[in-house]
Amino acid sequence: MAVTRDEIFDALKALTLPDGGNIVERDLIRALTISDGAVRFVLEAESPEAARKLEPVRAAAQAVVERVAGVTSAAVALTAHGPAAKPAPPPGDAPPSLKIGRHPTQQQGPQKVSGVDRIIAVGSGKGGVGKSTVSSNLAVALARQGRRVGLLDADIYGPSQPRMMGVSKRPASPDGKTIIPLQAHGVTMMSIGLMLQEDQAVVWRGPMLMGALQQMLGQVEWGKLDILIVDLPPGTGDVQLTLCQRTELTGALVVSTPQDVALLDARKAMSMFNTLKTPILGLIENMSTFICPSCGTAHQIFGLGGVRAEAERMGVPFLGELPLDLDVRLAGDAGTPIAAGEGPAADAYAALAKRLVDGGMA
Repeated sequence: MAVTRDEIFDALKALTLPDGGNIVERDLIRALTISDGAVRFVLEAESPEAARKLEPVRAAAQAVVERVAGVTSAAVALTAHGPAAKPAPPPGDAPPSLKIGRHPTQQQGPQKVSGVDRIIAVGSGKGGVGKSTVSSNLAVALARQGRRVGLLDADIYGPSQPRMMGVSKRPASPDGKTIIPLQAHGVTMMSIGLMLQEDQAVVWRGPMLMGALQQMLGQVEWGKLDILIVDLPPGTGDVQLTLCQRTELTGALVVSTPQDVALLDARKAMSMFNTLKTPILGLIENMSTFICPSCGTAHQIFGLGGVRAEAERMGVPFLGELPLDLDVRLAGDAGTPIAAGEGPAADAYAALAKRLVDGGMA
């Protein structure tokens, strides 16, 4: 009977690494092939120095695989994921920064984030509906109501929270393993945009995205939070899938404008959350009404009530309407969310935050 990948992995799990765990749990195995009983794979270390230390493990792994029934030969090679480490800085220099964007670690089932009571994802079916604006303003509004709030910008390809929250400082990493998040407007926040130049593109495949998301959830010192808001990218891709499958979420909020074409994509976002068994806490209608500053007339540029009707049709809570207001855009561009001030737009976000608090969702 031909040997299988599962049999190989099961045999390798018995091989303990010097610092704990095994090469399967630590996700070190790459390019495993089985052909007529001949097994070949690569052990990938983080650096050439780490690879040299793994040589006894490589030899032991090869010996373990050779003893598996059905294996005719085994060949295990070592490689390094990154370049050699730079010389240690002189005393007093800044410690090395944490590398963001790596292969995800293996884990069993959804995990809690240490110190965080509730995690709410804010999603949308398409871009341009104001999901990130809603996320930042909702975070600030909740903080103004006395909640301990975190904001994670999980829009890896298009991070906008640093600009909207008015922060640009690079987060510290005292030991090269953990990240100290930043504070703005009473909110603890982290974004991949804080680790890059403002105009630097993220050119990563899915596994790198998933690894970065896991790092920002698990290696950031969030402290004690009542709620962590996760600003998702638009659509239904790798980040959403990773978050819902690997993190214990309280639920998701879906943002849409009232127009039919936006609602078509919002339904897809809701379908994704339902498929992944993530509770939908409610729908939010953004850009619902524009008040002309000259004449005071209300205009429904994108229509009105479409999201409320969709919420009733889907049997999920409708959490409120947020206005289309020039001041909201200006405040976001200036780095001070409108919810941090006073006025009708700030009141709308305060009402939304209160609805979540009163409903036990925040």
